[in-house]
This record gives sequence, C-alpha cells and structure tokens, in this order.
Amino acid sequence: QVQLVESGGGLVQAGGSLRLSCAASGSIFSINAMRWYRQAPGKQRELVAGITSGGSTNYADSVKGRFTISRDNAKNTVYLQMNSLKPEDTAVYYCNADVRRSYYYLDNDYWGQGTQVTVSS
Repeated sequence: QVQLVESGGGLVQAGGSLRLSCAASGSIFSINAMRWYRQAPGKQRELVAGITSGGSTNYADSVKGRFTISRDNAKNTVYLQMNSLKPEDTAVYYCNADVRRSYYYLDNDYWGQGTQVTVSS
C-alpha cells in the first residue's frame, strides 16, 4: 500500500505564510514527480506546482514568485512554502505523486486526502 499524508494547512491572514508537507509511505520502489493541486468550492482542481525527481520545478502563473515547491527524497516528502498569501489562495490543497511500487510495475498516480488552507482578508 502507498499513502500520501498532507499536513500544515490552517487559517492565516492575508500576507502571511504557511508551509505544507506531504509524506509518502508504504510500498515504494521510487517516486518520480510530486505535485501540489488545489481546489476551491465551485472551481476545478488546478495544478499549483510540480517537481521532478531531479529537482526541476514548475508553477501556476497565479502562484509564481510566491510559492516554492521542494522535496526531500530521503524522506519521500514534498513541501510547499506559501508566502504572501491572498484570499484567492483559499482552497483544499492535495498532494499528488507518481509512485513506482516495484521494479516490475510502471508508476501509478496517488493522491493525499487534502488539507484546508484558508486565507482571511
């Protein structure tokens, strides 16, 4: 089994910061890309940031310059540092990872349960 568990969400005032963490555990052979998505009520889930196993990153235009994604491969953990938060950032944030469970299998897409981020004005 593979499990992704997010943490670090909460309530913060506009202009503040939060750091989200997502730890992968279980039967893991390797992890390729790791990503953060978010979904606000009534809106589609969107990709916020992604990072490859080699450390290459990409960001949504709406968060570029404010958010930073990073990973600790030894801990199978991905982080999202969120600075200068805006009310528009309010959403449930989901961790996503391409996990290879065995040498004999291709990567599968796994999701965390989500963590709520609320930014007040």
